[in-house]
Amino acid sequence: MASQSKHKKGNNAPTRYKMHVKKGDTVQVITGRDKGKVGEILRTLPKVSQVVVKGVNVKTKHVKPQQEGESGQIATFEAPIHSSNVMLYSSKEKVTSRICYSFTEEGRKVRMLKKTGEIID
Repeated sequence: MASQSKHKKGNNAPTRYKMHVKKGDTVQVITGRDKGKVGEILRTLPKVSQVVVKGVNVKTKHVKPQQEGESGQIATFEAPIHSSNVMLYSSKEKVTSRICYSFTEEGRKVRMLKKTGEIID
């Protein structure tokens, strides 16, 4: 019984989570150390349901010199945060909102903010 693993054989592909945000969206952090900060999504990581937001969760990394005579550096970068910790942000109304999906007159499916009715796509 103890020798059985949690993973099934043959199905090694990690699951991709459906996220409510996309690259390029403006979001506000709703919880955590950077609560209240607003930024644009630079990258999405759907396999782990995380996003990289500009100016949020900034980490520093000490980089060793690669060649002789070169000096070391302190590099800063944005680390990913979980997608559930961000909410879509309306720049016009300055308010966060959930999204819903609706159709335009042409029949195209678009994302829309529930509070303001603003179309994102």
